Amino acid sequence: MENKSNKGLHPYLQIALVILLSLAFILFTQQVKLWKDPNSQPITSSTFLGLGFLGLFSILGVLIKDLTNKININFVRNFPVLGWVSIVSIICCLLSPFVVESILAVNFLSITTPILAFAGVSVANQLVDLSKSTWKIIIISIFVFTGTYVGSALVAQLALFLSGKL
Repeated sequence: MENKSNKGLHPYLQIALVILLSLAFILFTQQVKLWKDPNSQPITSSTFLGLGFLGLFSILGVLIKDLTNKININFVRNFPVLGWVSIVSIICCLLSPFVVESILAVNFLSITTPILAFAGVSVANQLVDLSKSTWKIIIISIFVFTGTYVGSALVAQLALFLSGKL
């Protein structure tokens, strides 16, 4: 990871802090859900261990991405960080049922809430670029959203029909 200036924190420390903040948000979200629904998934030592594994997978994915930037094969060099994190996660989960059990202690919806928040912040930073798009993007968006909704509804309807619930 290149650091163009000597100001601020080391890039790996910045990434580790962002991952730590993300894990804290996940834990906080799971606790809020527990306050609202006491019957939901409790926070246990396995939850902390699962969050630790998720953080470790993220850091390893970033390190692998930085190492692959030195390889002269375009496909490998351009492979996204998320892909490396996924590959590390899959390999570790296939090798150890303990890792899977630990990650299962982390509530799935507690993970998605901070991810969606970070996605919203990243999109908000690019609103100037979005405002430069023409009015045609609105029409395309309407068709994409409608098609996605109708397609999802049709698949759900078919699944209900095939399962005999409809």
